[in-house]
Amino acid sequence: MASPAVEIEVGPRVVRVSNPDRVYFPDHGWTKLDLVEYYLSVGDAIVNALYERPCMLHRFPKGLAGEKVHQKKVPNGAPPWLETVSVHFPRFDRDVDEVCVTELATVIWAVQMSTVEFHPWNSRRADVEKPDEWRIDLDPGPECDFATVQRVAGVVHEVLDELGATGFPKTSGGSGLHVYVRIPPEHGFQDVRRAALAFAREVERRSPDVTTTWWRKDRDPTKLFVDYNQNARDHTIAAAYSVRGFPDGRVSTPVEWSEIDDLDPHDFTIETVPPRLERLGDLHAGIDDAGFDIRPLLGWAERDERDGVDPAAGPDE
Repeated sequence: MASPAVEIEVGPRVVRVSNPDRVYFPDHGWTKLDLVEYYLSVGDAIVNALYERPCMLHRFPKGLAGEKVHQKKVPNGAPPWLETVSVHFPRFDRDVDEVCVTELATVIWAVQMSTVEFHPWNSRRADVEKPDEWRIDLDPGPECDFATVQRVAGVVHEVLDELGATGFPKTSGGSGLHVYVRIPPEHGFQDVRRAALAFAREVERRSPDVTTTWWRKDRDPTKLFVDYNQNARDHTIAAAYSVRGFPDGRVSTPVEWSEIDDLDPHDFTIETVPPRLERLGDLHAGIDDAGFDIRPLLGWAERDERDGVDPAAGPDE
């Protein structure tokens, strides 16, 4: 029998949470209500990570063992106070209203709708076609260990320092790492992706552990792929402080550069992240004050293209 619903006060809103005792994370027995309480405990930080961005919801209506739903369109029955942003999808020639988080109640409503993961765009609703976030995704191959990810992160940090760019790293919540760099919203997705590819190729030149080969079947499985295509339009990755859909309740968690050599991504869960956040504060809180102009990277891209390097390197959609 389903457990009785509970009402959660979130600022001026009240969100009704049904089936609060449904187990979502079987490794620890953590429930839907535990997930709600996690997001409440990291409220300011998760809202900061999602603020005013179109957001795809990864929903698990039957729990993690069931089907995962990639929800772009706001579902019917959403509360009238829920804020949205209209996004055009050229492939289907239609506009879709996506969730646009501006307050914590939206996050809790999404959890009530069985959302575990939040995947925001790297642009905001003021101009969804102009990214303000360059994302560096360190994606290890199936035979690539985390020690390799840690080594490559050091190279990424080195190149960013040389560029004068401030990177904000976080665990992916899976087997890799992400690094975010705030950029002025002055370029379209195509140019941001070109810049990201040029950066990835520079990292590849400096590290034998790295590949920028686009097609998975052609990659060395022992190498790490720097996934520049995460900067293409409508490509999203889990936000900082987003829980991931794994049985152990892992969280994509901001970290210090100095922590990376010794960290274990499995240590960051819905149980351990809230006290860490209380102790350290939000390590991504200052990202909006650390902008970087990508023009030098576009110069690298032009150099590579003059040298005959494929400017596309895989599909950009």
